[in-house]
Amino acid sequence: MTEALETMRRTPGAPCWANLMVHSLGATEEFYADLFGWEYAPGPEQLGPGVHALLDGREVAGIGKLPPDRHLPVAWTTYLATDDADATAESIRSCGGTVAVGPLDGGFVGRVAICSDPLGAIFGLWQAAPHLGVRPRGIPGTPVWSELVTQDTSTVGKFYEHVFGHEARAHADSSEDFDYLTLLLQGRPVAAVHGVGRSLPHDRGPHWMTYFEVEDPDEAAARVLRLGGRVVQPPREGLSGRLATVADPEGAVFTVVRSRT
Repeated sequence: MTEALETMRRTPGAPCWANLMVHSLGATEEFYADLFGWEYAPGPEQLGPGVHALLDGREVAGIGKLPPDRHLPVAWTTYLATDDADATAESIRSCGGTVAVGPLDGGFVGRVAICSDPLGAIFGLWQAAPHLGVRPRGIPGTPVWSELVTQDTSTVGKFYEHVFGHEARAHADSSEDFDYLTLLLQGRPVAAVHGVGRSLPHDRGPHWMTYFEVEDPDEAAARVLRLGGRVVQPPREGLSGRLATVADPEGAVFTVVRSRT
């Protein structure tokens, strides 16, 4: 799940960025710096106050500040790559999704939009500027996987196939009790869709989950608690490796994973 995804980073339809909008930018920067070792540089001014998180000088994720009058849920947003944000936005609308913001000019980073699929899961579009290179993957502190958690995979799987050209393939262990699709591009897995039916969290609804690579998910979960966050699901073995689902002090939920290589 590491080396292969590195080469798929900017392939249209592949997850290419993770961004978090928060109320307290400074406190959030401190939390993730302590958890992942991130450093920060200013983000593009066109997109409002915010920073890009860095590891060894290379960008890995973004954190922005919500306007004081916007009381929105704090959550990580998965961005999917596109070569043409305007055309992809039109395809999203025609396939039953919604384009809430943009596409708009993000300055030196390219064009971006915020959208949702037919069941309401929010995601971003990013048409990256040509000069931007591939970001680091598969090292501790980097996003390594994205998974859509939704009611069921049937309708929404077709949406992502039509809009982004994914091949949606049922997992080998799929059954009436385990509804799981892997989304592939050029035969390589880039993301997944997990249908959880009535187990979908009532306070979140359908959502994209961002997985961050760590060396030790048990230690990372304990550190989240020490830093003022909480453990949503304790460390366990999953399809991608040992993992834990946690939340930062503002409530943004994410998963830490030691992926199998």
